[in-house]
Amino acid sequence: MLSWTIYLSFIGALAALLTGNKRPQISRAVALVTAFAGLAISITVVTHYRPGELLTVARVPWIPQLGIEYHLAADGISLVLVLLTGIAATAGILFSWNIERRAGEFFAFYLALIGGVYGVFLSFDLLLLFVFYEIAIIPKYFLIAIWGSSPRSAQPREAGALREYAAMKLALYSFAGSGLVLAGIIAAWVVGGQTTNLEVLAHIFFPAHFQMWAFPLVFVGFAVLAGMWPFHTWAPGGHAAAPTGASMLLAGVVMKLGAYGCLRVAMMLFPRGLDPWGFHLLGLSSWRDLFAALALIGIVYGASVALVQRDFKLVIGYSSVSHMGFVLLGLMTLNQIGLDGAVFQMFSHGVIAGLLFAVVGRMVYDRTHTRDLNELGPMHLARAIPFAAVVFTLAAMASIGLPGFSGFIAEFQVLIGVWRSLPWMTPVAGFGIVVGIAFAWRALTKAFFGEGSSPNAEHPLPHITWPERLGAFLLLGTTLAVGLYPRILTDLILPTLNSPIFEGLRTGASR
Repeated sequence: MLSWTIYLSFIGALAALLTGNKRPQISRAVALVTAFAGLAISITVVTHYRPGELLTVARVPWIPQLGIEYHLAADGISLVLVLLTGIAATAGILFSWNIERRAGEFFAFYLALIGGVYGVFLSFDLLLLFVFYEIAIIPKYFLIAIWGSSPRSAQPREAGALREYAAMKLALYSFAGSGLVLAGIIAAWVVGGQTTNLEVLAHIFFPAHFQMWAFPLVFVGFAVLAGMWPFHTWAPGGHAAAPTGASMLLAGVVMKLGAYGCLRVAMMLFPRGLDPWGFHLLGLSSWRDLFAALALIGIVYGASVALVQRDFKLVIGYSSVSHMGFVLLGLMTLNQIGLDGAVFQMFSHGVIAGLLFAVVGRMVYDRTHTRDLNELGPMHLARAIPFAAVVFTLAAMASIGLPGFSGFIAEFQVLIGVWRSLPWMTPVAGFGIVVGIAFAWRALTKAFFGEGSSPNAEHPLPHITWPERLGAFLLLGTTLAVGLYPRILTDLILPTLNSPIFEGLRTGASR
């Protein structure tokens, strides 16, 4: 049943394309029905899933001469991210309801991207995972280059160049990371007995010296898409240039592909790569220390740069770099609560960042045609579009980890995990949270409660539409539900982390 999340996405993409560009209402309806069907399937499977089980979805020979299979399967971690994808896809379409230009093509690319994301999270064959990973990269370029936005000050030709630059930069970074991942996959196939089956490879003891170089190769390859500092520079510009629905997907699920690959492939297959080197370099003694330090830099750097941005979208773009730093830092704790917090943060950030981009891109920018915080302040948006002000306030509270929202549970678990394994990093990560509170408060006050008056302040802005309201309620309801009852996710994640497939990571020499 889960495989239909992939198939329906690609069928829906073809159907949206065939509706043409002259009937955008039909394209939107096709996209919404397709995304909602994927969400319904994911909810159904999650409610019937037995925690700790590895659920085989499809398994047939693909290239038998090379030991490659079309193998789809799911465990608790996969299902958490499949559920996130269904939620983000449905909300993204609701916030793209205003797309009129080449709507058929827009939703075709959108659904193709969703199909690729579902495929990555459900693939239990390394080559199949890589194929879906590449499929997910291609539509991102076109969504940004064709339908992207740019600051109001940019001239039409300059705006097009900015969109294309952001799209190309994202694609080049993604393909560069993919090259490292492919090299690691080939190495694992050669050393692991010429099989790409993830379940089989997870129980193979690769030589320690092999893992020492294979682990960083694959981890960095995936971490590029996760926005790890210093390979993060594609992310803020990509977020800012993307249309609202694409921004929501980019922050909500595409960056999670990188973090998922770090855990599912690099850490699960090559756990000894996290062992000490046997020497110290600048106070670091292992790849674990190095990547934890880079994650920590990303947390503080992303929050600090977001604090001084004038572009509203760039504020959220840099905040995503900071919050993804918590995901990578949680992975490097190598303890149960830290790893659970990392996966929890993947889900939580996907929902909250999607909501923030929806408010900034659709509710604010599409009505005011500016992202400059200094220009937005005098418009008194809290009075002009109060629904947007309320939603952004709640989303900002969720983003900074206010108790009751999913962000609190995620970051709290990561901080406990860091305290247990890398205690000196805890105050620095905490400082990053404090800076995060500062930039969220600054953005909220400047955008919605600014002082002064604008020449256009008395001109009423269009009302918030019902699709926007439904999308906001879906995302807000999700972060609240998970924040108030976190067992929705932890009952899926923890049994998987304790399952045999992660035994190598649990019992590594450095743990």
